[in-house]
Amino acid sequence: MCPAHSCAVFLQLACCCGSAACSLCCGCCPKIKQSTSTRFMYTLFFMLVTVTCVIMMSPTVETAMRENIPFYTKMCEKLNAGENCSTLVGYSAVYKVCFGMACFFFFFSVFTIRVRTSTGCRAAVHNGFWFFKFVALLACCAGGFFLPNQEKFLEVWRYVGAFGGFLFIIIQLMLLVQFAHRWNQNWSSGVKYNKIWYAALALVTLVLFSVAVGALVFMIMFYTDPEACFLNKLFLGVNGGLCFVVSLLAISPCIQTFQPTSGLLQSAIISVYVMYLTFSALASKPVEMVERNGKNVTVCVFPYKSGLQSDTNIVTGVGTFLKTGVFFIYFPEDYDDEKTAGGQNVKYDEKEGTIYSYCYFHFVFFLGSLYVMMTVTNWFHYENAKIERLLEGSWSVFWIKMASCWVCLFLYMWTLVVPMLFPKRFQA
Repeated sequence: MCPAHSCAVFLQLACCCGSAACSLCCGCCPKIKQSTSTRFMYTLFFMLVTVTCVIMMSPTVETAMRENIPFYTKMCEKLNAGENCSTLVGYSAVYKVCFGMACFFFFFSVFTIRVRTSTGCRAAVHNGFWFFKFVALLACCAGGFFLPNQEKFLEVWRYVGAFGGFLFIIIQLMLLVQFAHRWNQNWSSGVKYNKIWYAALALVTLVLFSVAVGALVFMIMFYTDPEACFLNKLFLGVNGGLCFVVSLLAISPCIQTFQPTSGLLQSAIISVYVMYLTFSALASKPVEMVERNGKNVTVCVFPYKSGLQSDTNIVTGVGTFLKTGVFFIYFPEDYDDEKTAGGQNVKYDEKEGTIYSYCYFHFVFFLGSLYVMMTVTNWFHYENAKIERLLEGSWSVFWIKMASCWVCLFLYMWTLVVPMLFPKRFQA
């Protein structure tokens, strides 16, 4: 075995069983920050449990396992998992697994309170020992199946999950508004040194507004009908109008006086996200039917889909991308690189202190666990929930997503007017 390969194997072992940063074995891979590596690993844990929950909610997967795994019935009997492993599938199993994941992240949120440096033992546990943390996560998820009085637990945990899921949505929207302001501020400050930043700012703003307007036109074309879908027409008008109002407000003289960095880029970002949430809500609404030529015809749905899967797949894909992106808001700094022999270069960017709050990071993942639990089990329609029917139509999901649009717009509007309402505080 060559020395470089031996070093790479040693460092991967140090990552799994020690406090060393994790990296890929290939030295040609781009550099990675220690903070990025840590957050990626926790996100990987999160996604693995999420995929497991999706599988647990799928009767199709359950049937395929029963038909293709030899001795499946006997294995379920030996595991005391009920007939055909009935206790390992369905909404109750998802609640128990997500309970374990939530406990895992809540423990680390408490464990890392007031951690300010990466040199302490608590920071070392946060950034390393991945094998032991993975085993702990598995133990937590499995432990949920051995809780006493499970009927009472499921009833109480349902309300905890709903509250945590709502709180996660609000935090996600707050991070989005914060990201929009930071993006505009960074690019606007670059205009002083290079006018090309002004062109880039204008181009991106134009593209985002074009996407928002295009999405609105698309939904008007495919999700409205002259004889039905009154709520669709109402909320498309309301949300489109609110996006127009906040765009005018962002560049109004009264706002510009107290917040000169306010501009159209922020409102463009918010408008695109509101249009996505609106589309997601309309795609999640129960289908409507009208009688035409003596037949019941489904209206206000995307016409080129197979069954009910096309637009819901778009919602699921885009939503997963956006919500996973919440966990990756970076604060890049310039630090010395450290070469990982035989593997990927690692930039230790927390030598002078942590660059993000470990406690808050884990708390967001704790709330994310509850959000996943509620989403996969279709929120308040859990008893008949199946992953194949997740977005067939649910009024509770529709109202949750539509309310998210208004909360997002309210938060953005509040950030615009608050410097005008409390000028002394912001001048200080």
